[in-house]
Amino acid sequence: MLFGMALSAVCVGCLVPNRWLPPLPNDKFLHFASFAVLAGLALRLAQGRREALFWLLGLLLAGWLIECLQGAFVPDRRFCWRDMGANAAGIAFTTLAAELYVNFF
Repeated sequence: MLFGMALSAVCVGCLVPNRWLPPLPNDKFLHFASFAVLAGLALRLAQGRREALFWLLGLLLAGWLIECLQGAFVPDRRFCWRDMGANAAGIAFTTLAAELYVNFF
């Protein structure tokens, strides 16, 4: 349930026109942090490495879909490869942190 709420919040935040949003800090940091949190929640839901991989690839696909929808349907928003990079970096960061935690603690 928490994962669904977080994913919904990310989707809504990414798919509204910029003029509807308050002034925000660095956009790339928000992408990184949002997908890092989503990855952490997804890893908690996954049962085993294979399922975790599917969750993480699904998040990456969701980030790509959000970017495509921005470019196609949202006024004053466009597809941005740097946003995709920030999404992927957030997912990778959380995955690495979780792996290190499991191996060292």
